[in-house]
Amino acid sequence: MNAMTEGWLKIGRLHDVPRQGARVVRTAAGAIAVFRTHDDQVYALEDRCPHKGGPLSQGIVHGHRVACPLHDWRIDLESGQAVAPDVGCVARYPVRIIDGELWLQLNGAMLGGPTPAQGCRHD
Repeated sequence: MNAMTEGWLKIGRLHDVPRQGARVVRTAAGAIAVFRTHDDQVYALEDRCPHKGGPLSQGIVHGHRVACPLHDWRIDLESGQAVAPDVGCVARYPVRIIDGELWLQLNGAMLGGPTPAQGCRHD
């Protein structure tokens, strides 16, 4: 472990998550869905739709959003916010790619953002 990875959990490699898909990481904090977009951006969100608790990891990723498989609520992967007209949010977790490896930060120390315990921004 070094200064770049201290406080971060190695969760696999980028190619372990299919493009426009997701994988679930089970943690003491609960299930976290790790998404990969068509342009290889990676996001980590609580694996629970704010509407009825559907598993976001089983939804369809399109662009930088995921559609909940239960009722088609769209969640913005970057902000964790439901897309209008729906209202709600899910906790976001910092994730980074270092030499093709995925690292997840569970304590939520994200610059300019909320901790997972705080949920998401309402800006």
